Amino acid sequence: MKLVIGNKRLSSWSLRPWLVMKHFGIFFDEILIPLDQTETTASILKFSPTAKVPVLIDGDLPIWDSLAIVEYLHEKFPEKNLWPKDSAKRARARSFSAEMHSGFSDLRRHLSHDLHKNLKDFDWSPAKSDIERIKEIWTQCLEESEGPYLFGEFSIADAMFAPVANRFVSYGVPVEGVVKNYVETIRSNPSHKLWIEAGLLETYTADKHP
Repeated sequence: MKLVIGNKRLSSWSLRPWLVMKHFGIFFDEILIPLDQTETTASILKFSPTAKVPVLIDGDLPIWDSLAIVEYLHEKFPEKNLWPKDSAKRARARSFSAEMHSGFSDLRRHLSHDLHKNLKDFDWSPAKSDIERIKEIWTQCLEESEGPYLFGEFSIADAMFAPVANRFVSYGVPVEGVVKNYVETIRSNPSHKLWIEAGLLETYTADKHP
């Protein structure tokens, strides 16, 4: 299989399936296409009809959209338990993941994913409602599961929220208690650390991703 991704510094959508595959030991060849370059659209169109990343290529089959990719992987590798084993927990993990996938527009607009940023006095208040909802989700899940991940063991749900932890750090969003512990846990995940380290070394410029 091949996974086509964008800049690790910037592409939060690419991070999600990449992290799932790395964490669960699903082998793939990585194809990184820098964003916002003259040839970016043409390069991605070779793999995906949407001209967007990420896209997973399994033989002749392209699967695009991060949530569709991880659901495909869940079906292809059922023994790896990418979602929680318990059906009720699995349903809740899917609900929270879908909420992350389709919502939180203010967070995305005002706190774009950028691993190079380390701001201390950033005004994140325009995204306050989104931030409080995310903290509520994390607190509820972690208090019920007792951690270290949202549903105890690492799952797709953690990969869906991993970019948010990076945003909180990049923009100096204050965290405490179980939320602070979770930010540290997900960012210290060995596979996520590899992504962060690679993103910090990138020098690509992407004018459409402020």
